[in-house]
Amino acid sequence: MAGESLNDLSAFMVVAEERNFTRAAKRLGVSQSALSQTVRALEARLGLRLLTRTTRRVVPTEAGERLIRSIGPRIAEIRRELDGLSELREKPSGTIRLTASEHAAESILWPAVAGLVDAYPDIKVEIVIDYGLTDIVGERFDAGVRPGETVAKDMIAVPIGPALRMAVTGAPSYFARRPPPKTPQDLTGHNCINLRLPVHGGLYAWEFEKKDRALNVRVDGQLVFNTSSLMLKAALEGHGLVYLTEGQVAPYLADGRLVRVLADWCEPFSGYHLYYPSRRQPTPAFALLVEALRYKAKQ
Repeated sequence: MAGESLNDLSAFMVVAEERNFTRAAKRLGVSQSALSQTVRALEARLGLRLLTRTTRRVVPTEAGERLIRSIGPRIAEIRRELDGLSELREKPSGTIRLTASEHAAESILWPAVAGLVDAYPDIKVEIVIDYGLTDIVGERFDAGVRPGETVAKDMIAVPIGPALRMAVTGAPSYFARRPPPKTPQDLTGHNCINLRLPVHGGLYAWEFEKKDRALNVRVDGQLVFNTSSLMLKAALEGHGLVYLTEGQVAPYLADGRLVRVLADWCEPFSGYHLYYPSRRQPTPAFALLVEALRYKAKQ
């Protein structure tokens, strides 16, 4: 009975994800009628309607939504555990879902992922760019990337890069019109290029530290983006000051296209870490990724 219920719950979750019986049946490799009977049998056992069916779409009821929230992460975890059985096969396989900022994805994740998918054709990787503090369990990611100091204590955190340092920079054409700021407070009189965070739609506060004195500045300016590549492009064209990691601006500082200010207020901080739930049993594919990403400090 328990096994039957688990199979039915898993089938219901696929229908809820697809919002369509035809697509869900194709994904599960069963007929549409058989899948519909499975879901109806589950509803009958629970005594609740879980899905509202129309000719065009399928929508979870209130009871269905509650079931999705309560068992969704558990079903996803069971799926991952079953994927772990791939270690019994000759080649690692399965899909790895990751979330990271644009800079972390480009500078650290992608080089490792490129080598992994070349070496193991049965492994699939999805990388989602996100600047928010993503709930990787609720959003069904296998892992995320953040600076080490922001990772929750109940997560496993693996260092995957060196210490980071932020930099405030602007183009020479910008400084030809305005004097450079001497202190973080001077930024309130400058045209600063802001980053829009997905959480609550807020703007990222520029963080500074000098001799154990921490200071956050809410800057203002004409431009707001939710991607660092556009922020950098705008800064290079002289539209304002930008606050990005040293790695992102280093080539442009070297060739003089950007000028750095407030360097003495930008202290190094913990570098990027790959983090994932401590209760998660890594699949062989995920274990290979962790090993490929693990930062090996130079001796």
